[in-house]
Amino acid sequence: MRVNCSGDAPCRLTVCRGCCCGTRKKVPGVDHEAQLARLSTIEDHTGRTVPVRRSDCLDRCSEANVVVVQPSARGRAAGGRPVWLGRVTDDHLVEALDDWIFEGGPGLTPLPEALRAHVISKGAEKPGKGGKVKKDGALRTDPVQEKDGKGTRTEKRKKREKADKHRKKREKAEKKARKKREKAAEAARRAERGDGAAPSAA
Repeated sequence: MRVNCSGDAPCRLTVCRGCCCGTRKKVPGVDHEAQLARLSTIEDHTGRTVPVRRSDCLDRCSEANVVVVQPSARGRAAGGRPVWLGRVTDDHLVEALDDWIFEGGPGLTPLPEALRAHVISKGAEKPGKGGKVKKDGALRTDPVQEKDGKGTRTEKRKKREKADKHRKKREKAEKKARKKREKAAEAARRAERGDGAAPSAA
């Protein structure tokens, strides 16, 4: 979906795919093209597809695969900064990234627990007001956020359930359409053989 106003720009992703990131030699056992394709399907809560830029090298080769999450316009206005993630090689990390962006991303929503150990940018700020960054770039959580964490998790779960509901509804519609096409094709084959009635007009 096109964004007509830069003030309402969605989050953006920069994905490293060069000498190390995205290569079987450096990171074996990962379908890197499938991962890139999956990242390209991420949408925010308004249904806007998140732009993905492919970079030849982000100079963090020891942390392959590297993904940089740029905050949305609203997230940046709230204090969000780019968050660098390393060792993004498992599907559950991509799903966590998808959920985070769907809920707001940097500046608007706390970083998911699954991604905390993968933050590699020393200057990255924690999305939200409750977190701080250690000198080594790892994130820690303030007691205030721990206190409010239950409500945050509840809201996140509700949003995931809503997204799952829409996804299942779409899959059901696609399955129904596929069966309808298969039925029409079978009717056409029978008509050609002369052993069945011609398919009715759509």
